[in-house]
Amino acid sequence: MSLWFVFALMTAAAIFAVLWPLGRRTATPGGSDQAVYRDQLDEIARDRAEGRIGEAEADAARTEVSRRLIAAADAAEKEKPVSGTAAPVWRRRAAALIGLLLLPIGASALYLVLGSPQLPGQPLAERQAAAQQDNSIETLIARVEAHLEKNPNDARGYEVVAPVYLRMGRFADAVNARRKAIALSGESAQRQADLGEALAALGNGVVTADAKAAFERALELDRNDLKALYFIGLAAEQDGDRKKAAAIWMSMLKDAPADAPWVPMVSEALTRVGGVPPKPTEATPAQPGPSADDVAAASQMSEQDRGNMIRGMVARLADRLKQDSSDVAGWQRLMRAYMVLGDRDKARSAAGDARKALAADPDKLRQIDETIKSMGLEG
Repeated sequence: MSLWFVFALMTAAAIFAVLWPLGRRTATPGGSDQAVYRDQLDEIARDRAEGRIGEAEADAARTEVSRRLIAAADAAEKEKPVSGTAAPVWRRRAAALIGLLLLPIGASALYLVLGSPQLPGQPLAERQAAAQQDNSIETLIARVEAHLEKNPNDARGYEVVAPVYLRMGRFADAVNARRKAIALSGESAQRQADLGEALAALGNGVVTADAKAAFERALELDRNDLKALYFIGLAAEQDGDRKKAAAIWMSMLKDAPADAPWVPMVSEALTRVGGVPPKPTEATPAQPGPSADDVAAASQMSEQDRGNMIRGMVARLADRLKQDSSDVAGWQRLMRAYMVLGDRDKARSAAGDARKALAADPDKLRQIDETIKSMGLEG
């Protein structure tokens, strides 16, 4: 109610400012000057009659005042409005009435259209909290999408949003974003490999003909592109050509540093098609935990001994990760070890722990997400 009272006072002040000039009487132009000069002439006559000034001084004063009186009379004559041009009283009253009615009505209508009179008041702290509370991935993606609608040629925007689409499971949107990025920025080995990855995800993990074409184009641009090489090997495995897949993956592992984050994934793929991953050199010792060779060796033991050996190594790896949760390769090996043991629930639990532990490192988190996706542990 107090707000409306303030608005009423403001409106009244505005109306008063408009009507005040219209209500003033128009003064007669030049009338006051002529009266002053006539008074001066009378005063000169009194001073001469009383002998306060001489005849010559009186004549000179009368001449000067008379000259000014004539000039004032001429000026007043010029300032008189031409007959028929003076605004009649009714026009001024009509203008005042229009201002009195239209100003508050117009202001109220404008406020009802542009304002929000029905919304309750909201303190500053609540407004700030509301602005900060919704920063979810969905909200951020919506903001990027709104930006791209207004700036459809922003290639960087598509490159930023595409991997997020992939992580969210919006594979068709990821494919579309990758293609737009290529169309706007030109092709490169990385962009073609990323497109192929999105197409493979859209095909539920199957390297389709379109995905394979993208990976082959990436290798034409860079024959050492690791992502393209891995998926070309996966395509060969899916086509039943296990020897070709093994040859591709073996070539990737041949000169790879043992601490490369993708080595465990490629080693597992190579073992899956019957290949034997190269042993790490002394300069690059193997990571703790069960390797593919360990699992292969365990197959020669009795069932009980084999299970005990693998579980012992898995337990040691899990204990080490509790002390050093930043080891992305260790998390990847732990998840694969649980899958070898056939314990999918523990593999999913390890995936969740890895995501929490590496949440502050986007690059490591991306590697974990890729591993989870390749192992079918999503959801």
